[in-house]
Amino acid sequence: MTGEGGTLPGEVLTALGRLGLVPCGAQLHSTALAGGVSSDIWKIDIGGRSVCVKRALARLKVASDWRAPVERNAFEAAWIETAGRIAPQAVPRLLGHDRQAGLIAMAYLEPGDFPLWKETLRRGGAEPEDARRVAAALAAIHAGTAGRDDVARRFASDEIFHAIRLEPYLETAARAHPDLAQRLTRIVERTAATRLALVHGDVSPKNILVGKAGPVFLDAECAWYGDPAFDLAFCLNHLLLKCLWTPAAAPGFLGCFDVLARTYLDGVDWEPRDGLEARAAPLLAGLFLARIDGKSPVEYVTDEADKDRVRRVARALLQSPVERLQTVRAAWAAELGV
Repeated sequence: MTGEGGTLPGEVLTALGRLGLVPCGAQLHSTALAGGVSSDIWKIDIGGRSVCVKRALARLKVASDWRAPVERNAFEAAWIETAGRIAPQAVPRLLGHDRQAGLIAMAYLEPGDFPLWKETLRRGGAEPEDARRVAAALAAIHAGTAGRDDVARRFASDEIFHAIRLEPYLETAARAHPDLAQRLTRIVERTAATRLALVHGDVSPKNILVGKAGPVFLDAECAWYGDPAFDLAFCLNHLLLKCLWTPAAAPGFLGCFDVLARTYLDGVDWEPRDGLEARAAPLLAGLFLARIDGKSPVEYVTDEADKDRVRRVARALLQSPVERLQTVRAAWAAELGV
C-alpha cells in the first residue's frame, strides 16, 4: 500500500489494510480534514470511492491540558450502529472499526450534498426546518433507546463521559467561578446519576450535516447511556452563542431555538417532559458559562465584552435556578435586545 498527500501515518495505512478497505499494493490519496479538537481526520480516495477515517487523540487540541481515553472511538462506532437501527438516515455508514489503531472508517459524505449546519448558521441561515429535523431525529434516537438494558450495558462509558464532557465543561467552569461551584457541582452530580437513554454527547452544529433526507450526526465519541437532557441542552447552547457570531441573524437563531426545543419536548415519551426540561434548563445555563470559561471555549466569541455578556446572563440563571428553557432564552434575548 502506498499513499500520496503526505498526511496519512503508516499505522493508519496498516489498520485500513486490516479492515480490508485498502487492498495490498493499492494507490491512494489522502487529505487531512479540518475538524474538532479531539481527533485526526482524513479523506482517503481509493478505487473510485472516498472514505473518511477518524483517529481519536489522547490529548485534545486545545490550549488547556485536556486528555481523554482513546477507547472512546469504540463507543462512537457502537453509537453509529445502535442509532442507525433507529434512524438510519441520521448516521454515516460505518465501514469499520480498528481497536488496535484507535480509528473508525466511514463513508465520506460530499459537502455539496451534506453541508455542515455550522457553516449554514455562520452565514445567517437560520432555517426552522433544519432545527425541527435535528430535534425530531434526536428525540427518536433517545426514545428508541430509553429503558433498554442491552444499550445501557453496551454504553457504560461513565468515566469517558466525565473526562470529555462533565470535567472540561462544568467542573472547569466551577473552578473559574467558585461562588457557583456548589450549584454547578449539583448539576454534574444529577447528570452523572441519570441513566435513561443513549446520549450522543456532542450534538453541535459542527457535528451535524444537513442532508436532503434529514440531519446526519457525526462525532459520537462521547456516547454514553445517561441523561438525554444533556444532548438537548448542548445543542440549544450553540443556537444561543451563535447570536454573537452572526448578530444580524440573532432573531432567526432564537426562532430555531424555539422550534428545536418544542419539537424535541413533543417527542419525549419515556419520561414526563417537564422533568426532562427541568434538568435541561440548568444544564443549558451551566454549558452557556462553560463555553466561555471551560476548557473548550467557543472560538468565535473573542471580544471580552461579549464574553462578559454570556457570563452575566449565565451567572444570574445559575444563581436563581431555572426549570424552563424559555426562561434561559428570554434572559439571553433581553441581554441582546432582540
